[in-house]
Amino acid sequence: MGAQQVAERFAELYGARPEGVWAAPGRVNLIGEHTDYNDGFVMPFALPHQAVAAVSRRTDGLLRLHSADIGGGITELRPDDLAPGGDHDWTAYPAGVVWALREAGHEITGADIHLASTVPTGAGLSSSAALEVVIALALNDLYDLGLKGWRLARLCQRAENVYVGAPTGIMDQTASACCEAGHALFLDTRDLSQRQIPFDLAAEGLRLLVVDTQVKHAHSGGEYGKRRAGCEKGAALLGVDALRDIPYDGLDAALARLGDEEEVVRLVRHVVTENERVERTVALLRAGEPRAIGPVLTEGHASLRDDFRISCPELDLVVDTALAGGALGARMTGGGFGGSAIVLTEAADVDTLTKSVEEAFAAAGFTAPRVFEAVPSAGARRLV
Repeated sequence: MGAQQVAERFAELYGARPEGVWAAPGRVNLIGEHTDYNDGFVMPFALPHQAVAAVSRRTDGLLRLHSADIGGGITELRPDDLAPGGDHDWTAYPAGVVWALREAGHEITGADIHLASTVPTGAGLSSSAALEVVIALALNDLYDLGLKGWRLARLCQRAENVYVGAPTGIMDQTASACCEAGHALFLDTRDLSQRQIPFDLAAEGLRLLVVDTQVKHAHSGGEYGKRRAGCEKGAALLGVDALRDIPYDGLDAALARLGDEEEVVRLVRHVVTENERVERTVALLRAGEPRAIGPVLTEGHASLRDDFRISCPELDLVVDTALAGGALGARMTGGGFGGSAIVLTEAADVDTLTKSVEEAFAAAGFTAPRVFEAVPSAGARRLV
């Protein structure tokens, strides 16, 4: 849905044109999974799929929310009454952003908001972060808060962690807020330092496919939280602030110190090796060798499947089928337990690989996947 359509629908709902229209994208994480809440390295890029919000300020202490995607009428809330745990549907995300901004000392006196999104939900593509960031950017502009993209991302993460109750790291919100078209974002999640790494696969005759398995997942579910708690336990046992502090060349010694803590050993091994894979991917892209990142992606999937244990049969089938069909590399992406996989391939092989994956899913009796090309796109911005 375009900016004009969203603005027109806003006018139908609220009786006046919005003060502006903003957009924030979903993201694909190229490499660096479950490293963000371990102070590690990640490398996402923004998708063309985005959440769009038409917004106007209110001065009467009323927050009115409407979604084109969920259905139903306008939800009315009062910013003064917002508190963590009070919302249990989609409104928790925009309400959580308002709560986080106000908690940080920013005077938000209310708003009328109409939202529409093309980011698939439950697909590991950060639909919730896109929703949070577009609201934060709109209120930042309308209330002249002067907050930079990284700061908005921090506030959105707090909204999701505390208000919504999902223990996510900082990557998703930062990617939505800060990515640039034609680039992947090399982000150090400890200090939020960023480098935009050129990532123009089309110019190299390559494509990156996203395969949405249609298996839904929820970050606020218990398994994600268990992995995070296990990582924190590993850091405590090893006497470091975060697993990021374990050097790659010191991994074997660190694992030996963990003794018979088998589950913690697996989690630590994944995080430390995944950080190294991010650094290796950056080096290869900067050296102009995009094809060489394919095996690194595949290594990452094996680690997520065998050590972190967050894959599922559908994700494994995508990876195995793509590799058997000649893909350069493939891996699951996102929080796991469903969602999407990515496939790096020569442009000429896109149709063949897509057909192979679709046929494999049909033969296995799985729901047909959704396959589309991931094009590195612009981050959050004002449209109107």
